[in-house]
Amino acid sequence: MPIPTPHITAASGDYAKTVLMPGDPLRAKFIAENYLQDAREVNNVRGMLGYTGTYKGKAVSVQGSGMGMPSMGIYSYELFNFYEVENIIRIGSAGGMKLDLNLGDIVLGLGVCTNSKYADNYLLPGNYAPIASYALVQKAQRSADALGIRLVVGNLLSTDTFYDDNENALKSWLKMGVLAVEMEAAALYMNAARANKNALCICTISDTIFTGKAMPADERRTSFTQMMELALGMV
Repeated sequence: MPIPTPHITAASGDYAKTVLMPGDPLRAKFIAENYLQDAREVNNVRGMLGYTGTYKGKAVSVQGSGMGMPSMGIYSYELFNFYEVENIIRIGSAGGMKLDLNLGDIVLGLGVCTNSKYADNYLLPGNYAPIASYALVQKAQRSADALGIRLVVGNLLSTDTFYDDNENALKSWLKMGVLAVEMEAAALYMNAARANKNALCICTISDTIFTGKAMPADERRTSFTQMMELALGMV
C-alpha cells in the first residue's frame, strides 16, 4: 500500500524508528508538548494525533493508537509495514487484577493472554502465545532501574470486551496469575512478530478491578509521567 495510508497522512521518513503509542491521542499530544524537542505533528486523521521530535538528542515519535485491538492492529501494522518503524512501545492504562497492585503502579507485559480472535488472521494451525520483544524488555528494566521505578512484570490480558456479561471472567484470569487487563497489547505483539519487528506494552494501573478505585480521565491523560519517562529513557 502506498503512503500516506487511509489512516496516516505522514510522508516517508516522518516517523522515527521508535514510536511510543498511548491509546489516547491527547496523551500523545501531552508527551510531544512536554517532553519532545522540535516536535511536529505528522498525523491528525480522525483525531489520531502523531508527532515526531527528539528526546535528549534522539529521534522519537509518539502516535495515538485508539481503543481496542482492531484500532491498534491498523496503526501498528501501517507503522511497521509502510513507515519502516522498528520498535513500538505501548504506553497505556490497565485495570489491576493482582490484589496487591495499586493505582499508579507500572506493569510490563512479558506475555499477553486474550479472548480475541485476532490471531485467526494469520491462519495458524494452533494457538499463538503473544510475547514482548526481549530486547525491549531489557531496555525497559534498565530505564526503570535508572529512574528508580518499580516494574511489575508478568502476564497481561488483552480483552475485546470492556463490558462483559460474564461477571466472573476476570476472576478466572486472576487465578492464572494475570496481572492486569487492557485492550491492545495482543494485537501489537502479533503484528510485531509477523513483521519481524519489536513491541512492548507498559501500562500504568488506572483502576483496580476488585476494589473499585479509579483515576478520572484527565488524571490518566497527564499523570502517567513515570511511565512516559521510562519509555522515553528506552529510546
